Amino acid sequence: MNDTPSDTARPAALAIDTQLIRAHGLAAIVTLLIAATFGIVASLQLIDPGLTGDVTWLSWGRLRFAHTQGIMFAWLGNAFFAFLYHAVPILTGRPVTSARLGRWLFGLWNFAVIMPGWILVLAGISQPLEWAEFPLVVDAVVVIALLLAIVQFLPPFFSRGIEHLYVSSWYIIGALIFTALAYPMGNLVPELVPGASGAAFSGLWIHDAVGLYVTPLALAVIYFVIPASTRRPIYSHFLSMLGFWLLFFLYPLNGTHHYVFSVIPMSAQLTAIAASTLLGVDVVIVVANLLLSVRGSGVFPRDAGLRFVIMSTIFYLIVSVQGSLQAQMSINQAVHFTDWVIGHSHLAMLGFASFAAAGGLAHAWQRLPIARYNERAISWAFWLMLVGVLVMVIDLTAAGIVESALWRSGAPWLDSVVAARPYWIVRSLSAIPIVAGFVALWIGLTTGPDADVRARTTVAS
Repeated sequence: MNDTPSDTARPAALAIDTQLIRAHGLAAIVTLLIAATFGIVASLQLIDPGLTGDVTWLSWGRLRFAHTQGIMFAWLGNAFFAFLYHAVPILTGRPVTSARLGRWLFGLWNFAVIMPGWILVLAGISQPLEWAEFPLVVDAVVVIALLLAIVQFLPPFFSRGIEHLYVSSWYIIGALIFTALAYPMGNLVPELVPGASGAAFSGLWIHDAVGLYVTPLALAVIYFVIPASTRRPIYSHFLSMLGFWLLFFLYPLNGTHHYVFSVIPMSAQLTAIAASTLLGVDVVIVVANLLLSVRGSGVFPRDAGLRFVIMSTIFYLIVSVQGSLQAQMSINQAVHFTDWVIGHSHLAMLGFASFAAAGGLAHAWQRLPIARYNERAISWAFWLMLVGVLVMVIDLTAAGIVESALWRSGAPWLDSVVAARPYWIVRSLSAIPIVAGFVALWIGLTTGPDADVRARTTVAS
């Protein structure tokens, strides 16, 4: 069936938990500003390494850990949960499992994962693993929270059988199940398996964190918001499902492309490169299907949620094709370890994922009966974030090219540091419009008329 969820005339008995949408949505914005602050200070330390003096908890490595984990868990995790509380009852016609369970999940996620995770990482207690820096005691709570999320959100999908699932439903199911399986693998196994084998498992999680957690939930938002906003079905259900199955078959194979030219067996490296190439083809199929679904709406439609998800879709195409190219040995040899890769990761998390999350929040928020919604502020948030992301990614990509050229020329490594410094300054300055966009998003969700006033205004006009 085509994805055409309707959330304008939902039955009164649908019991969407608006309190949990508001709680997770506001927590997402607050923690986003905190995580962004960590990242800004870390970027300034590249320009002035002595910026924070001898304050150990403000050292670059600890701030960087707090920043990346904060974006993944605090901002995106809360934003996606807020969206799920809106979307799951609409997609299934049934409420989520339990409001009480939802409050436990909110408490665990924010006060037993994010807050203690940040405190421990800044105190120097962490794992030296990419995208897995929170210590094992926090990892245990994450796994518990993921299992609770499965119990909370998945039973409604199976109440009528899988033949009634929308495409968004498939992505939600896949994200929650695969993340619960992949998270222990990436956070525990590398601690138990030494050497290159442990690195290989860590590499799988580096990509699974993006590909099996962030990407499917972001695509669930996109596949939901587009038909709900345009009132038209997704262009092709076949292409939608082809994209879904290719994503979940190919993404787990990609992680080793982070270790091209390493001691990991070449057969595993070549498999990862091939899978990365095929995944680029998959993304072209998915994005073509999504853009055909919004034909006639324009790149910048009036509806803020739709505008965010269309731009997220475009970013998804760019970052995925870029990733497929980076996996190729010749390109990987040139750009690995440069700021090009940092630009790529920010395009993924700040561009694709964050624009999808913001679109899901904006879409759900303006449909809450008692929530305030400031359309002008949300529009400002879009443009400020867009400008900031473009400046940052273009700047870091250029920095990577310069660094690569110097390294290949045989110049001293310190020359590349000196050459990169102007680009690092621009990267830090790009935080001004980005954070201003985050603040505008917060204003958009906390000021303006409530739903009743907006409805009366719409009727009057």
